[in-house]
Amino acid sequence: METDLQLAQRAVITGAAVALPHFGALADLPRERKADGSVVTAADRAVEAAIRGVLTAARPGDAILGEEQGGATSGAARRWIIDPIDGTRLFVEGDDRWLVLLALEEDGEIVTGVAAHPAQGGIWWAARGSGAFEGRIVGGRAVAATPVHVDGGGPDTLGESRFAVVPEEWAPHLVAPLKAVTPPLPWAIHPGLMVARGELDLAIQTGGQIWDFAATSLILTEAGGSFSGLSGRTRPGAGASLYARSEALRLAALETLGDARHAG
Repeated sequence: METDLQLAQRAVITGAAVALPHFGALADLPRERKADGSVVTAADRAVEAAIRGVLTAARPGDAILGEEQGGATSGAARRWIIDPIDGTRLFVEGDDRWLVLLALEEDGEIVTGVAAHPAQGGIWWAARGSGAFEGRIVGGRAVAATPVHVDGGGPDTLGESRFAVVPEEWAPHLVAPLKAVTPPLPWAIHPGLMVARGELDLAIQTGGQIWDFAATSLILTEAGGSFSGLSGRTRPGAGASLYARSEALRLAALETLGDARHAG
């Protein structure tokens, strides 16, 4: 029987295959804005529908929560959490850094997570207690699995850390205290994944919902890193969140952000 992780990989790769033709035909792609001002396209809906189709066929008793179609908000023993196109603004601008994200939550804990950059051909995954990996999407499969780890010898002080922000324009006031200590670096893949593979020490995602963080938070923690919201909660949820190579660095970032808020 297909494991939950294998199912999650298959569902994400199916969604990626639906998204890529839309990405290649951006001039003809209808787009609109949600109530919160964010962009949504026909591709978002098509990708989520494709992922839901795979999950429902394989696990008909599981609940599903998706960014576009909604669903089970809480209380389910097993709940799949879908972000069909994370970074729709990047998608519609022709920027290849958008993702497809999928996670499985059991009894309130994220236990499986898959994240793909379809336009780059990269895929990352983790299952709780089994480590984190990255590979390539080839022939509709995840291949070339390579373990990923945070930089175990990196700094635990903000001034020496390699830092990135996604997306900075959402909350420049929020990231200003960290930028004053360590300037943000450019990023080619999601900064949380860069922390997981040891290329960054700290990243902040300035906003989002549970579907924005469920998969990447597990990949980071299974790679040895530390994740939390700005309140310190370690489960993914709404609001800005931190990805750090160590708990000490995450706490230092939270302290700096807290000091700035109190001073203001």
